[in-house]
Amino acid sequence: MKDAQETPKTSSKIPKVKQGSVDIYAAQCKTCLKWRVIDTVEEFEGIREKVIEEPFYCSRKPKVCCEDPADIEYDATRIWVIDKPNLPKAPEGFRRSLVLRKDYSKLDPYYITPTGKTLRTRNEIAAFIKGHPEYEGIPLTKFNFSSPKIMEDTIPEVVEKKSSANANKRIKISKDAI
Repeated sequence: MKDAQETPKTSSKIPKVKQGSVDIYAAQCKTCLKWRVIDTVEEFEGIREKVIEEPFYCSRKPKVCCEDPADIEYDATRIWVIDKPNLPKAPEGFRRSLVLRKDYSKLDPYYITPTGKTLRTRNEIAAFIKGHPEYEGIPLTKFNFSSPKIMEDTIPEVVEKKSSANANKRIKISKDAI
């Protein structure tokens, strides 16, 4: 018999990841290479949008310098993804969302409109803007659907990773095997 105070164990071998969530935004200092937590997605997108012309430095955060310990360490306690530099900031009222595929192979980017509609392609964005004249001035170049790179060394070992050579192969089952 199970003790009432014992914590139940789950049978799942793959950690549960809330789909579409990024729990921490961080930027790496160009000088010391330490990771600094960025407080808001808006601030992170602002850094990412201009990171080539204006690299991130620890001193950009109030009361922080390179001698301070890192805010967060790069390790396998969470899944790390790296966005491409200079991606545009989501237009005012829109929100960029990333959804992790169940097989951990990719993050799919989407945009949430000010009305709450989820848009998955540039054509859907164009149709939305055409149907909502109040957003006509927003250029389509402000919407970028490139996917961040998943750092494979941070994917849990229990996740079966796809090999590119086997990704498109189909398994045939002979009638004799059934």
